[in-house]
Amino acid sequence: MSWVDAYRRDAGRLDGHCLCGAVTVRVDGPHLAGVGACHCDMCQRWSGALYATFSAPAASVTIDGVVTRFASSDFAERAFCPTCGSHLWYRPTNKADADYDLMPGLFGAARHLPMISEIYHDKAPAYAALAGDHRRATQAEYEARNTHVKGDDT
Repeated sequence: MSWVDAYRRDAGRLDGHCLCGAVTVRVDGPHLAGVGACHCDMCQRWSGALYATFSAPAASVTIDGVVTRFASSDFAERAFCPTCGSHLWYRPTNKADADYDLMPGLFGAARHLPMISEIYHDKAPAYAALAGDHRRATQAEYEARNTHVKGDDT
């Protein structure tokens, strides 16, 4: 059993929406009941600070509304509302049923989810340092386990 299994939920429903309400996102079924953060350069640029997320299998996620997708790498996309610009998700594109890594701020109920992991911890800007007892990985540690990531040296 992996450490993340302690945070998996087999059921539950979360309803969320972008800032203007044009895009709604529903998670109905299994999902991760914990938030992970990333401090890589790309995530800092995209979010303005850090990227925080929780994951749900594609079968648990329903999206209504027009969404703009951006291929941020050769293996993943980032999506946003074309009306208000709210960030919606990060999702691998190199496998058909990839999980959605959803922005917790879309979901009011997600404010109660604990921080469970942090990657690129050594690249966190001073204004976005996260306190608490959760798993952390440096750039070198994360990229050693995820060889498809090309590096983050910008």
